[in-house]
Amino acid sequence: MNSRSRDFRSHRAALFDGIEEGGIRAPVYSSREIHEQGNDQAMDSLHDRVSILKRLTGDIHEEVENHNRMLDRMGNDMDASRGFLSGTVDKFKMVFETKSSRRMATMVASFIAVFILIYYLTK
Repeated sequence: MNSRSRDFRSHRAALFDGIEEGGIRAPVYSSREIHEQGNDQAMDSLHDRVSILKRLTGDIHEEVENHNRMLDRMGNDMDASRGFLSGTVDKFKMVFETKSSRRMATMVASFIAVFILIYYLTK
C-alpha cells in the first residue's frame, strides 16, 4: 500500500503542480519579455497588413493594365470609325455637288423625316 500511496501522491503532485492554496500560481515574466512579446505581436500584425497591401496593389496593377488594353482597343476602333465616317462624308459631298443629286437628297431626307414623324405619332 505504501507504493500505491506514493504513486497517488506523485500523480497528484504532477496534476496539481503550480496550484497554491490561494489559486493558480502565474508564471513570472520580466518587463523585457512582456515588451518583446508585444513587439512580436505588433510585427506579426504589421506583416499581415503589408501582405494585404501587397495583394491589393497587385490587384490594382492588374486592373490598370486591363483598362489600358481596353482603352487602346477603343482608340483603335475610334480611328477605324473616323476613317469610315470621313469616307461617308466625302461621298455625301460628291452627291450634293450636282443639282439632280440635291433633289434626290432632299427627297430622301423628306421621306426619313415623314417616317420619323409617323413613328412618333403611332407610338
